[in-house]
Amino acid sequence: MSDKHLHIVAFDIPYPPNYGGVIDVWHKIRTLHNAGIRIHLHCFEYPGRDRAPQLDTLCEEVHYYPRQLGMRQAISTTPYIIATRKSDKLLQRLMQDNYPVLFEGLHSCYYLNDNELKGRKLIYRESNIEHRYYYNLFKTTNNLYLKAYYLAESIKLRLFEKKIQHASSAAVVSKADQEELQQRYPQLQVELIPSFHANDSLTLMPGSSDYVLYHGNLEVAENENAVFYLLNEVFHNYPRKLIVAGMNPRTRLTRAIEKLDNVELIANPSQDEMDRLVKNAHVNLLVTFQATGLKLKLLNALYSGRFALVNDKMVRGTFLKQLCNIANDPQQIRNQLDILFEKSFDDSEITSRKKLLQKYYSNKTNADKLLSLLYK
Repeated sequence: MSDKHLHIVAFDIPYPPNYGGVIDVWHKIRTLHNAGIRIHLHCFEYPGRDRAPQLDTLCEEVHYYPRQLGMRQAISTTPYIIATRKSDKLLQRLMQDNYPVLFEGLHSCYYLNDNELKGRKLIYRESNIEHRYYYNLFKTTNNLYLKAYYLAESIKLRLFEKKIQHASSAAVVSKADQEELQQRYPQLQVELIPSFHANDSLTLMPGSSDYVLYHGNLEVAENENAVFYLLNEVFHNYPRKLIVAGMNPRTRLTRAIEKLDNVELIANPSQDEMDRLVKNAHVNLLVTFQATGLKLKLLNALYSGRFALVNDKMVRGTFLKQLCNIANDPQQIRNQLDILFEKSFDDSEITSRKKLLQKYYSNKTNADKLLSLLYK
């Protein structure tokens, strides 16, 4: 058994891996465990997500800490997503040894600059430029209370981010984020290590089908806005079939979809059903209005689905643009769909996918890069 130990501080319980951030954490744990790393996992929990015995099979130990939700944290100068993720017990456990610590996301970095951890190997795992994400939420919401919260959180996050300079190094998910953080913090070692994911190999199926798929966590405002854009601007009075699949759609989205005969909603599909939808779609259509991080749903679609049609913001700062068809307005999307439905997904597409994805997005390759940061 390996003598390499690692503390991982996770912002949430990383099982089931059913949304962006925890997908990266779960498959990182899985891949590092397979590499012989002995993982000491620390998770923050809150109502709605149960403790997961599946983690016990991959980790030496798993500790859970309640998130400290409430008004006291909301009015703190520390960002709410960070102020609610602190625990004296967590710090005490980290102090019991000298193992490296991987802080998953800015959310989990409350103790990153704590004097008790000074001199330790501390890695900041970036998954998003959080202050920009919250500023974009501020711009897109119409709720005045939420606008005030998102703006305040964005400002707090921008200030808190400076603390990542106390890390030994940062592991970021996109080239754009790497360049931005390296410019802002020139003394910090910033390494590009794209997100870990469910795909250890490509499972692409040649051929064609009769539907377009949009998938994502539908309770996230960014994804809900993307679906409304597709409904109102692209598929209204356009004959092709669209399937929208994802978690927890709100009533207003459900009602909007019911009004269109060519659009079907599949709410809360099982993982097997979602995999089948992605694999069998003729086109996986994914748009975003925020060019942040690495979109794991796109990576999954490229590993297991046929044609991918995206807008520029979906692939900005990644190596994925050459594997996708690009359209940036409703008419371009329709035109590209018409072209793609005249084609069959063939072996030449599979060959180009395999070459690029294995070079930049292989879990094993990226685990080796991370291990070099942790133990060199």
